[in-house]
Amino acid sequence: MDRLQLQRLSELRLRDAEVLLEGQRWDAAYYLLGYSVECALKACVAKQFRADDVPDRKLVNSFYTHELDKLLDIAELQMDMEREARTDSDFAINWATVKDWNETVRYDENRTGVDAWEMYDAVKRVLQWLKTRW
Repeated sequence: MDRLQLQRLSELRLRDAEVLLEGQRWDAAYYLLGYSVECALKACVAKQFRADDVPDRKLVNSFYTHELDKLLDIAELQMDMEREARTDSDFAINWATVKDWNETVRYDENRTGVDAWEMYDAVKRVLQWLKTRW
């Protein structure tokens, strides 16, 4: 999988989530929204890999996480994110909504429409920011 595939997956999962939201499938939409951000962050990390270079083993191993905060860190975007959050309180709220997502939410059956739509709005804003860095 390459960076362009991860970018495309991020956008596809966002569109999939939109269909699920319209169908009131809150749990599945919520899961895919987080997955969209995960793919976007991994696209940002993938920028660090260079052809003909042996990548750092720690970087490669850490790439296979689903934890958004960790991906943000290995993408070397933590400081940029903090700066953006300091200057844009709405962005800070959006990141706070998104960052606690994890892959275990795929087993949830208790998301509400409010949860899912709030996540959607937050993810759209965070993705807008990430796309300028992938």
